[in-house]
Amino acid sequence: MRRLLLAALPLCLALAAAEAAPENRCGWVVNPTPGNWWLTDRDGDWILATQGSDREALGMENIGDISAGDYKAVNGNYGYACGCMKVETEVSGGQRHITAVYSFKQGKLAQCAKDKSLPPVE
Repeated sequence: MRRLLLAALPLCLALAAAEAAPENRCGWVVNPTPGNWWLTDRDGDWILATQGSDREALGMENIGDISAGDYKAVNGNYGYACGCMKVETEVSGGQRHITAVYSFKQGKLAQCAKDKSLPPVE
């Protein structure tokens, strides 16, 4: 029995590592109000942070100031941009969450607007 468990251990570790592997996700990066952030990509909305919640993606500082690039303000200083992130994700309770942001590259709004796999942001 012990040999069987030891033989299965590498497979279990490999599956766990694959599940937590960072992935690239591209789409609308939305910050409509203070403390609220999400990414809308071809798979739907991925929550980064919600105002009043203790749950926030690690590495949010890697996103930086999206208003410094190609950006659309829709609510004072708040709005949206287009970009790609290297992230870790989790789906739980019917919601998609980004749990960690490793990098972010902001693109042009036109890039997301032309992408037929993305819904309109407004």
